[in-house]
Amino acid sequence: MGWANENKPGWERETLERLVQAQVIEQRRARRWGIFLKLLFLLYLIALLFLVRGSDIGFPGTFESARDADEYVAVVEVEGLIASSASANAEDISSVLNEAFEAQGTRAVMLRINSGGGSPVQASIVHDEILRLKDAHPDIPVYAVIGDVGASAAYYIAVAADEVFASRASLVGSIGVRMDSFGVVDLMENIGVERRLFVAGEDKGFLDPFLPLDAGHVGHLEGVLEDVRQQFVDAVRDGRGERLVEDEDSLFGGLIWAGDRSVELGLIDGLGTDRSVARDVIGVEQLVVFKPRRSRLQFLFDELGMAAMKQWLSWESTPQWR
Repeated sequence: MGWANENKPGWERETLERLVQAQVIEQRRARRWGIFLKLLFLLYLIALLFLVRGSDIGFPGTFESARDADEYVAVVEVEGLIASSASANAEDISSVLNEAFEAQGTRAVMLRINSGGGSPVQASIVHDEILRLKDAHPDIPVYAVIGDVGASAAYYIAVAADEVFASRASLVGSIGVRMDSFGVVDLMENIGVERRLFVAGEDKGFLDPFLPLDAGHVGHLEGVLEDVRQQFVDAVRDGRGERLVEDEDSLFGGLIWAGDRSVELGLIDGLGTDRSVARDVIGVEQLVVFKPRRSRLQFLFDELGMAAMKQWLSWESTPQWR
């Protein structure tokens, strides 16, 4: 590139224009390369995702070859927080359960559980749906296999199964209900902040964290929680029946137990994994995982988001318990 002659009038302006033009061209090249590399990286992630999880995606037709088998165990996963806004929600789980029961090759349905609990409402819906499907398909048994943890709302779901299994170190139980809150009344007074709450209905503002606790309100809430807990207890008793050792005062107090102790208490029927239960108890080794139907794009972003979350959690040096 030739530059302007310094003796030529207006050479400064011409030189500046050439410099700016060269800078713009360079920025465009850098931007194109950046876009190209980002697209290349995205394509790499997509290819890696389909390579690793291609047989476990849940698109229509993904499991057709496996479902063509004469018989298999239909696996339905209950993993993570159980809530309407989480991946383990009643609508998705119920939909997958219906598909699993109605599939032609299903010999048995297995609930593969790894969850510390969540919403009792969502768990109750799934629990009742399992009981309904069992009545509609009496020839298809239901087994629950607990992984790391099957507690609280997750155990509420598990007791709807005919038999429940877990590993020796699995955490099982937590039969109870909790509600978290906080109080900052003294803090408000210390910093000189006045709370102004306007309600229509004398009890509308009960349990406001900025107001002192009222004994009547606390008693009312404890009664509500006890009603919900009793529903949980009734579901456990109905599901486990005489297998429960009810002389344990703490059985329905919210505690958890390891797998070995859970067998002694009648909370589970034995020790095992999904593979061992399928092989030794059900007698069918073929496992087919049923998942909610999602578009390819939705699945891709969900999986990439989950992968990013797992990577972030792996950087934590201290185990976190929720």
